[in-house]
Amino acid sequence: MAASSQGNFEGNFESLDLAEFAKKQPWWRKLFGQESGPSAEKYSVATQLLIGGVTGWCTGFIFQKVGKLAATAVGGGFFLLQLASHTGYIKVDWQRVEKDMKKAKEQLKIRKSNQIPTKVKSKAEEVVSFVKKNVLVTGGFFGGFLLGMAS
Repeated sequence: MAASSQGNFEGNFESLDLAEFAKKQPWWRKLFGQESGPSAEKYSVATQLLIGGVTGWCTGFIFQKVGKLAATAVGGGFFLLQLASHTGYIKVDWQRVEKDMKKAKEQLKIRKSNQIPTKVKSKAEEVVSFVKKNVLVTGGFFGGFLLGMAS
């Protein structure tokens, strides 16, 4: 009797194939191919942390170097403009600057009232989903990024 009731139990329900469900996920499938999935399925914990840490450190190191260069360029540009203004090479029309600033404030007020576009929301949801599925790689990347910024 137990066997017959168990047979009826299997007939009433449908099984869910998680591998097929995971293949229907969005952008990283298109980018890395159909066989790509969450890295937790492919690599050990240590490998995931190592991959995330190394890529994060490289990104942080490059970000730091480019950031210093950009800050030097922007600061030097402001310094040269200020020097040129004080020596009389450049004359600033402050009334025009004030008028343009008022226009910019009005446009910001108009844009602030609009909601976030759905395309941005969907991309943010995809990123959050990717981070949740690859927690170890993401954690390793974040740690490596901080170390790269510090070095």
